[in-house]
Amino acid sequence: MRQLGEGAAAPTTRALGRAFWSLSRGKRNPARCNGQPPARLAAGRRRGFSLVELIVVIMIIGMLASMAIPRISRGAEGAEAAALEGDLALIRNALALYAAEHLNQFPGPTADDFRDQLTLFSDAAGNTATARGGGKIYGPYLLRIPPCPTGPNAGADTVLIDATNSPPQANSASGEGWLYNPNTGEFYPNIEGTALPPVAETPEEGAPVKGLGGGALMQSP
Repeated sequence: MRQLGEGAAAPTTRALGRAFWSLSRGKRNPARCNGQPPARLAAGRRRGFSLVELIVVIMIIGMLASMAIPRISRGAEGAEAAALEGDLALIRNALALYAAEHLNQFPGPTADDFRDQLTLFSDAAGNTATARGGGKIYGPYLLRIPPCPTGPNAGADTVLIDATNSPPQANSASGEGWLYNPNTGEFYPNIEGTALPPVAETPEEGAPVKGLGGGALMQSP
């Protein structure tokens, strides 16, 4: 460091303060490189995911999917079963009420008769009309026949008639969603291998009308 001669002027306090301020500012602010601050250089050096990290992420996603998909499937099956149970209860109750008001005769014998006698006004003999009057004082018992919510013909609201067998025999290849015996009132989804509920036993105080898929309609005493 050059020593000051006798004739050199001593540095002023202001000059020393400026020099100290410049040095301290240089320590606080990172040095630039090629005109760019180090923050931009660090951003340019950021790396992506490595192959191992990607494999780990894919494995985690696969494990989550393997746990979630079966749960979703079981939930969908449970919803279909609940919808089927509700529709069967609705239709079987309508059949029981129709028989109670029509001398224990169930709707039928054809699929068209089944639909009309449940969804239109009817008289005691089962003749139907779109408006009440002229003896058509019964019903409607349903707004419409609900579509079958499950099975190979899910979404079909048509009815396969089997007046011979008890319980009626399913035939899903026919395309109908429901299965019905107009003589016994047995009503089921048109699915082969469906577990059919038993017919209720006859109570002591009266004879039931057989059918309704496990229900029984009491005859008037």
